[in-house]
Formats: sequence, C-alpha cells, structure tokens
Amino acid sequence: MSISSDEVRKVAHLARIEVSADQLTTYAAELSTILELVTQLDGADTAQVPPLAHPIDASQRLRADTVAETDQRRRFQAIAPAVQDGLYLVPKVIE
Repeated sequence: MSISSDEVRKVAHLARIEVSADQLTTYAAELSTILELVTQLDGADTAQVPPLAHPIDASQRLRADTVAETDQRRRFQAIAPAVQDGLYLVPKVIE
C-alpha cells in the first residue's frame, strides 16, 4: 500500500501536526514502508495460535492480606482544617 504526499498532508492537518513541504515525501515513504510491513504481518497464518492476555505465562506473587499499619485516622483528622462526621471537608470546586 502506498501513501501519497496529499494523504500525509490531509492526516497531518486532521491531527493538527505541522509538516513542512519537504518532509511530506519523506513521511509518505516511511508510512508506506510501515503499511507494507503490516500487510506482510497480516498474511501470517495465526489460526493455530491461541489468544493471549500477556506474552509471558506468569502469575503474580500475592502477599498475605494482613494489616500492616495501625489506624491513625483520628490523629490525621486532628490536624485537618475541616472535618465533619469523620470526613474531610474541602472547598467546593465545581458549581
């Protein structure tokens, strides 16, 4: 698949990217090369390849679900500028 300079100009305009006139032919050639590679990859037979969520079949180590810190809520709320019913009060930012 070949990309023309006009198509590069049109896509650059839609993406709001400034591309100079002398760069148009270079980008058109590079994008055409990338699309040719994608076309080659599209021809690969992947019918027997199972879909994967991740290329490495590994499981994560899980830590024990235990309490690691003590409850310091009252201490933190004692130094807060405004607290009501155990909740921090903040200024309204959206009307």
